[in-house]
Amino acid sequence: MTANRTIRPLQRTIDTIATRSAATAALAVALTCLAPVAHAAPQFVMKFGTATINETQHQFIKFYKEQVEKASGGRIEVQIYPASQLGPIPQEIQGVQLGSVQAYIGPVDFFVGVDPRFGVFSSPMLFKSEANAAATVHDPVIEKAMFDLAAPKRMVGIATLDLGASDYGAKHAIMRLADFEGKKLRINGTALERAKMAKLGASGIGMPLSEVVPALDQGTIDGTISGLSVFASMKMNDLLKVVTVTNDTFIISIAVVSKPWLDTLPPDLQKVVIDSGKAVEAKSQAWEIDFTKKLVGDWTALGGTVHTLPADDLAKMKTLLDPVADEVTKDQPAVHDMLQQVRAAAAKY
Repeated sequence: MTANRTIRPLQRTIDTIATRSAATAALAVALTCLAPVAHAAPQFVMKFGTATINETQHQFIKFYKEQVEKASGGRIEVQIYPASQLGPIPQEIQGVQLGSVQAYIGPVDFFVGVDPRFGVFSSPMLFKSEANAAATVHDPVIEKAMFDLAAPKRMVGIATLDLGASDYGAKHAIMRLADFEGKKLRINGTALERAKMAKLGASGIGMPLSEVVPALDQGTIDGTISGLSVFASMKMNDLLKVVTVTNDTFIISIAVVSKPWLDTLPPDLQKVVIDSGKAVEAKSQAWEIDFTKKLVGDWTALGGTVHTLPADDLAKMKTLLDPVADEVTKDQPAVHDMLQQVRAAAAKY
């Protein structure tokens, strides 16, 4: 009797605990169902660098980050480093080859140390327009040829872009063709650019973008060849006021991924990294077209002026620059063959 009276309260306590535990468990399940599902923590970090900021290459990386992180289910985190935050351009390219920098996007001119055939894209009078340049570098044969140049040097090409015309800015404005005479103008550093400058009576000084503003300020150079987006985003209006348009050369960019780093990824993520470049290439090129339309306004808002050389000067410039590409490449069979291949593709568009 005593035992039964003892057991019953104990059982009631056990039953109460069990009921409460069941209710707690049910509540936990319900809350779990309501909670958002989190992505897995990143397993790999991809540092993606460029020398520019607030323009098309920077935007490409933003589009790419969104694509890769979504396609990888959060297993890859893409970190964006614009404005040469990972070092000057040559250092970033070397980092990609070594694996310390996982990806980089920049003008192909800076890859001539990797393979001189990259330099043909700086040939003057190669493209008729921005649309022609974009169509040419997105031609499957040409894009593959560009990627093939990078592959033996521990880099995997994932996208190409046209960045618009290469314009001229100088502290003493270039208003006429004769104003090139005697000027020291920063170039990306290819033999074709140097030959072009010599034809115009100027000197081409090879220099990474991160050094341009200090060099202008110190008088090491008189001006620079850059896209209008660079003049505006780097606020060069404090150093020069007039950007001169000639449309003799267009800036071609390539995005590359480090092969040593890529090899550390499982096959499914390797595919994500490579395919995501092509997935955002067209969107980035379309963004560039819209972006270019507002650049004149951006530069003007900073107090600058955009000047186009008079028609007679442009005609003289064409006569001077037409033979440059053949003269520079005639004794380099592989480079000249690449030039001819690009010309043939450009003629189709």
